[in-house]
Amino acid sequence: MSDQPNAEPIPVGHVLAMMIDQVSDLGWQRMGLRADMMTGKIEKDLDQAKLAIDACSQLADLLIPHLDDEDKRQMQNLVRDLRVNYVEKSQG
Repeated sequence: MSDQPNAEPIPVGHVLAMMIDQVSDLGWQRMGLRADMMTGKIEKDLDQAKLAIDACSQLADLLIPHLDDEDKRQMQNLVRDLRVNYVEKSQG
């Protein structure tokens, strides 16, 4: 378990938010809009970008009902921005 007395378990919502953050970063990277965190290189792979965006969207759908209005807007904006940029990158 935990070595710390009275340690609280991490809420599932916090874990989902961290996952969304990480997966959205992968989406930006695979669209070629950010350098890869491991290699430092810009590499475009739209199939991988789409997978990351779709996963981010699904996780956001699970989390949004549990968020306050401001956090809902931020989450919806993140998914929208990912999708808009994907469309732009896939047409160019």
